[in-house]
Amino acid sequence: MQTTVRKAVFPVAGLGTRFLPATKASPKEMLPVVDKPLIQYAADEAVQAGIKELIFVTGRTKRSIEDHFDKAYELEAELEKANKQKMLEIAREVLPADVACIFIRQSQPMGLGHAVLCAKPAVGDEPFAVLLADDLIDGGQHGCLRQMVDVYNHYNSGVVAVQPVPPTETDKYGIVAVKSIEERIGKVQTIVEKPKPDEAPSNLAVVGRYILPGAIMDILTNTSRGAGGEIQLTDAIATLLDQQQVLAYEFQGKRYDCGSKLGYLEATVELALQHPELADGFRKYLSGLEL
Repeated sequence: MQTTVRKAVFPVAGLGTRFLPATKASPKEMLPVVDKPLIQYAADEAVQAGIKELIFVTGRTKRSIEDHFDKAYELEAELEKANKQKMLEIAREVLPADVACIFIRQSQPMGLGHAVLCAKPAVGDEPFAVLLADDLIDGGQHGCLRQMVDVYNHYNSGVVAVQPVPPTETDKYGIVAVKSIEERIGKVQTIVEKPKPDEAPSNLAVVGRYILPGAIMDILTNTSRGAGGEIQLTDAIATLLDQQQVLAYEFQGKRYDCGSKLGYLEATVELALQHPELADGFRKYLSGLEL
């Protein structure tokens, strides 16, 4: 198995119905958290981990994601003319020059597994990462995906990010049972998609970060529709376990479920309190609220 992960897949074709009407014409991945859209946080995390190709699996109404990562000639010209150098640098530094973007259309919503399979022409046989922008993970200086790449390189095995969840919430996640290898790392024994609490093998939930071998693509090609009538990535990983080892990694950092309104608000408040320009003023504002 190749020991360098160069490509990352971003499934961004979902409709974002939980945020209507905000997402009626604008992708949920473009919802801003302080001063960056959700998709930018995920892309930054991938770049920090050494990813050089960002593969976006998109759908209708997602054109603004492509525009966000494209060069904005008119905007840059206006900022340069106005001598707004700081804003110009921000506009130009959305991605480093050595990072490429690829956009692939998912013609119909058939689940996360199908979205990942759509990226097969760009991924080929290489190992690759999958990042779900809904899960904003603040990993500090060592982002979640960078931590996972280190685990992948050490063990030469696929890796899924996991965290404990309340036992009553297992039906919202893929759930794994593991055999511990070392602190925070376990060998996946079983993986089940959204089991009922009384049927869950544990309370260890898979969240929106994966590093997978290229072999998963052939498995996805032959994976039947599962939970919700969709092609589930979880089902393909369950088949992969019969062929090779997959590890579960309890990442260091905090995950915000920005697919929910409450998680999105939590991320906005807590990241604003870390923002170098806003933290002091925002903290003062919060302290003055009558809650």
